[in-house]
Amino acid sequence: MTAGRALAAAGGLSGAAGVALAAAAAHQGGGEAAIASNFLLFHAPAFLAVGLAGRGQRPLLAAAWLLLAGVLVFSADLACRSYLGHRLFPFAAPTGGTLAIAGWLALAIALSFLREKG
Repeated sequence: MTAGRALAAAGGLSGAAGVALAAAAAHQGGGEAAIASNFLLFHAPAFLAVGLAGRGQRPLLAAAWLLLAGVLVFSADLACRSYLGHRLFPFAAPTGGTLAIAGWLALAIALSFLREKG
């Protein structure tokens, strides 16, 4: 499996996890699970798009993987707090959020230097 296909698959899994968390959060009254759900759902299209269109563009793929790492750490921490009553690890949410911000900035930089085919 190529990095692009794996990233696109991660986008599908992110969307599925976001929907599942949204359903669980609706029964629980929202809270941190709803925030984690939104985070997963809002980022899923970016992973799909870069995974499908960013083939062969290593800086673009690397930026998307950084973004994915941030989304996963942030969302996992909120889900752990909501369902297990403890953090994933100390400072997990701020670490994940920082990684996600860095991922978006890296995507912006990678896209600004992207060469058009043709």
